[in-house]
Amino acid sequence: MWFRGRGKADRAIASYQRELVDTHYREVENMYRQMRMWRHDYRNHLQTMKALDTPIKSGNAMADVILSSKMSLAQAHGIDVRVDAHTHIPIKLRISELDLCCVLGNLFDNAIEANDGLPEADCMIRVYMDMKGTQLYISFTNASSGGKQRKVGGASAPPNQTRGTVSGWSTSPRSSRLRAAT
Repeated sequence: MWFRGRGKADRAIASYQRELVDTHYREVENMYRQMRMWRHDYRNHLQTMKALDTPIKSGNAMADVILSSKMSLAQAHGIDVRVDAHTHIPIKLRISELDLCCVLGNLFDNAIEANDGLPEADCMIRVYMDMKGTQLYISFTNASSGGKQRKVGGASAPPNQTRGTVSGWSTSPRSSRLRAAT
């Protein structure tokens, strides 16, 4: 009898230990996921802080630094890059400079990634930024091995979408557009 009770206790302890290990594993996995996101944004922030003299002069230092940095990175990958952001973008926007840095960095990273695997002669990224009234208009166009996507409501749509509008922030492989209120 005494051995039966001990077997139940051992199974209960083993079950409790498995639960602890599972919980610990989920916590570690969540920490790694957060660290990857932070590292991605941190890399963009570091690139922003490193550059002092930039070839892009939009009037917004944060935009100038991230665009210049990413432009150099894309060119190092053999991608033909043209940036038309030589307009006056106000320093003070409704979107924070930190968020602007993240958005521009992510859009540029996606455009560079979309060019991967293409012949160097086909690689291209075009960036256009301007103020449209009180809103900052950002347009990214890039080559992609996925081909051209149809336009729906003035924005790129997934191949299976045939009508309607697409709103919000987009980072589609062919063209990315973002409007942020200033």
